[in-house]
Amino acid sequence: MNKLALMFTASVLVLLTFSTAPAQSPQKPQGATEWIADSLREIQKIKVGMTRADLLKIFTTEGGISAGLQRTYVYRECPYIKVDVEFEPVGRPASDADGRVTLIEANEDVIKKISKPYLDWSVID
Repeated sequence: MNKLALMFTASVLVLLTFSTAPAQSPQKPQGATEWIADSLREIQKIKVGMTRADLLKIFTTEGGISAGLQRTYVYRECPYIKVDVEFEPVGRPASDADGRVTLIEANEDVIKKISKPYLDWSVID
């Protein structure tokens, strides 16, 4: 009987220990958090007034419909991180004589507007 009481007491103590232990919070993937922070710092280096060539060091073009002076770009390290960019043409008009917007993309074009980075699925055409 003594042995049975001792086993019962030990079982109760084990159950109480596990039932009152604080719930474990999921661990943050520290490497991923640091990578995101580093990526945001790199992305934020691109500013209005820089050239398309500057942008293309960090971003690349995405598929889908675009014009020469407005396009979505994806971060080279992750195609789900995107920015929308508008350019001012350098050395050529923004549209032709018929009013059609230029489809020409030149490395000298200057960034006129850039969105904040956002997440979205890839566009493939």
